[in-house]
Amino acid sequence: MHPRIEDYALIGDEQTAALIGMDGSVDWLCLPRFDSTACFARLLGDEENGHWRIAPTGADRCARRAYRPDTLVLDTEWETDEGAVRVTDLMPQRDRAPDIVRIVEGLRGEVTVRSMLRLRFDYGSITPWVRRSDGHRVAVAGPDSVWLRSEPDVRTWGEDECTYSEFTVAEGESVAFVLTWHPSHEPRPPLVDPYEALNASVSDWQAWAARCRYDGPQRDAVVRSLITLKALTYSPTGGIVAAPTTSLPEELGGVRNWDYRYCWLRDSTLTLGALLSAGYQEEAEAWRNWLLRAVAGDPADLQIMYGLAGERRLPETELPWLPGFAATGPVRIGNDAVKQLQLDVYGEVMDSLSLARSSGLPSEPHMWALQVALMDFLCTAWRQPDEGLWEVRGGRRQFVHSKVMVWVAADRAVRAVERNPDLEGDVDAWRAMREEVHQEVCERGYDPERNTFTQYYGSRELDASLLLIPRVGFLPPEDPRVTGTVDAVRDELGHGGFLRRYSAEKTVVDGLPGGEGTFLVCSFWLADALHMTGRTKEARELFERLVGLCNDVGLLSEEYEPVAGHQLGNFPQAFSHIGLVNTALALFGADEAG
Repeated sequence: MHPRIEDYALIGDEQTAALIGMDGSVDWLCLPRFDSTACFARLLGDEENGHWRIAPTGADRCARRAYRPDTLVLDTEWETDEGAVRVTDLMPQRDRAPDIVRIVEGLRGEVTVRSMLRLRFDYGSITPWVRRSDGHRVAVAGPDSVWLRSEPDVRTWGEDECTYSEFTVAEGESVAFVLTWHPSHEPRPPLVDPYEALNASVSDWQAWAARCRYDGPQRDAVVRSLITLKALTYSPTGGIVAAPTTSLPEELGGVRNWDYRYCWLRDSTLTLGALLSAGYQEEAEAWRNWLLRAVAGDPADLQIMYGLAGERRLPETELPWLPGFAATGPVRIGNDAVKQLQLDVYGEVMDSLSLARSSGLPSEPHMWALQVALMDFLCTAWRQPDEGLWEVRGGRRQFVHSKVMVWVAADRAVRAVERNPDLEGDVDAWRAMREEVHQEVCERGYDPERNTFTQYYGSRELDASLLLIPRVGFLPPEDPRVTGTVDAVRDELGHGGFLRRYSAEKTVVDGLPGGEGTFLVCSFWLADALHMTGRTKEARELFERLVGLCNDVGLLSEEYEPVAGHQLGNFPQAFSHIGLVNTALALFGADEAG
């Protein structure tokens, strides 16, 4: 039986990340970066596509697992008739090369444990050549080289293109494995002491988590979400990936399988707000600086997403040898949505830079000039139809959310000049655009018969992004059109107590067959909107239900299927965890949030 998405836990070193199942198997790992090729791809195929399992012989699933408090260090415990063992998994903060450390510790009795390492480079398609060297097993194929060692040395052998180790551990004994990747043309990097790495990782993560200012209800879930966002940060640049995975399906048997190992501009304002409000100014500044570098250049060439270092070319292709998670293909790498026009990103960039400035982040000398250039372009381009924030593949439309975010861009530009008259720019044109956009959205994007804004001009369809209208200041929360929209979105897009992003089964807007699960960040937006419109009790009840969807180690994917009761989409999803943090901060106030 294929594992469920929620069966996985995350470890990482802020440059890449691995997913480990309840069976003790590392089923997904891309080296050396989030967007590199995978050497373990069982997640999207089977054992032949690469994995690394450590577990007692004959055992199926672990008895229990948990992160060490306020860390990304995972403890998995196993119970057998002979005794009990703990496997501790982590990826130490990187010096030169990425390492996975797996420490097996005897807790009770004497247990026989087996390690099965099946390396398959290039997303499970290439079997490396494995040899012995200086007490290591060394696997090499093309540009990739992986070294495996154990402390103490245990019986290890090769069989059926797989590396096995088997040993016994008694109470108080331990065996540590270290797997290290490096470019095959370079010498082996320095050895990592697994126990020193464990102690340092626990200390570093707990010190980082202690900086969190939030002290309200569900604090553990908030801290876990912040740790997850930190783990999804590519530390050399400050970019934050949407998820560490590709092609986990939004519907089992469907085709909505996308590569999320990139950085989206649409996440920028909400991410920045979460980091700043929770007390992580250094990370917020790094994300802001990544944003400035990524969007530099001709404003007409602004993309909706970029690579970890701001790369612009992310060509989409399919991997036919991988059947997909639970046989749900296709498996895609790269993302053709990078070519889309999404006008809302101009508003999100302007809003992010406005938030950064008002929050006291150190200003960059070229920041305002970049904003002026973005506004000059937007003044001539805002009337165009676009693909919208959901990256639909069914053709461009006049999406209401996109126009609202155009209004946000103009509004933030005007406010910046009003606060600081020394800033130069065509503020009269921006004011005129702000007023024109507002009037047009209220006339063409609003359905007076149903008292709700709609997904796009002339449509009867709704969209969860409309819930952001009061949040961005387009209309006040008490406006009847806002409360009407909140009610209509909840009624028409609600499913099992949560919220779809739009009616995928009823519309051709996204150009794809089939449906999808409820969208978790949209459900957090609903909680925010209920709170803003005076229904805080309902908002808090929804928030508690959403936190209850976290898996046993506190992680959320992109979507949730309420009928079958399982998570869907790429995992863990930054947007979902950003939603959790921001909703907690909104619901439980400045006094409790710090």
